[in-house]
Amino acid sequence: MGQYDAILHMNKPADKKHKPMSIHNRAAQFAPFDALTGFSEQIYETARLTDARIELSEEAKASLDLRLRILEKNIGHEPLVTITYFLADTKKEGGIYQTRSCRIKKLLPCEECLQLEDDTRICFEDILSIDSPLLSEADVP
Repeated sequence: MGQYDAILHMNKPADKKHKPMSIHNRAAQFAPFDALTGFSEQIYETARLTDARIELSEEAKASLDLRLRILEKNIGHEPLVTITYFLADTKKEGGIYQTRSCRIKKLLPCEECLQLEDDTRICFEDILSIDSPLLSEADVP
């Protein structure tokens, strides 16, 4: 007979002041421990996909330039446009293409960008496509 045989099969003493902790709460005590601090964020960032910028052909650039000139002539009416443009990612190479319907406030040829009604500025080189009812009426390619 071993020295602990007398207490081996005894019931656990009950604490009258505290309720026993649930298994979920006991496991949660160890959740904040992160041996590699920031590692999970780094994995997420690496897994996040970005798009590469699309290079437009000379024909597409000419068509886009014509569209912008027509819109510039009608800038006083703040024409409604649907614009698809490249938004560069701030953390890694690449970005995303965003499509918005909005009104153009001004074209800024010196800065080579256009300003939308919410003061967002989009560089001409970031624009992939631009469409407007004004352009449909003008029969633009």
